Amino acid sequence: MITLAKVLVPTDFSPASDAALRYGKAFAKAFGATLHVIHVIEEPYGQPWAVEAYGFSLAALQDEWNKEAATRLAAVLKDVESDDTKAVTSSVLGHPVMEILRYAKDEQVDLVVMGTHGRGPLGHLVLGSVAERIVRKAPCPVLTVRSDEREFVE
Repeated sequence: MITLAKVLVPTDFSPASDAALRYGKAFAKAFGATLHVIHVIEEPYGQPWAVEAYGFSLAALQDEWNKEAATRLAAVLKDVESDDTKAVTSSVLGHPVMEILRYAKDEQVDLVVMGTHGRGPLGHLVLGSVAERIVRKAPCPVLTVRSDEREFVE
């Protein structure tokens, strides 16, 4: 028998993440699990353009990104509150792969449901794949969802 108490959906607010969120909500509702939705904000200091932002307040930019993330997380969970599904949101600062893995381990998540952009081989080679690295290293099963695949969550 499969039991799920905690379902984690990482989001970058893309169509692929929106598709994964639909699946995560369905799993959480079906199993009576708590839905955890996390958004990872990459530190502005680690961005390639940060060196050229001399004189610009990166801390203010980081605060703005945090506020925007909180607003968007609240928006994606509006319908969850109406169907008695417990939901937890989190916005963390760091590297997406490391923070998602850390969250899954610390919170003892039972299932990660995440979107994948389905890039071709060149895009994968150049950009890498957050989803692939999560699948390889997660402490629990991972379901990847492409936004353009056949939809079966109603």
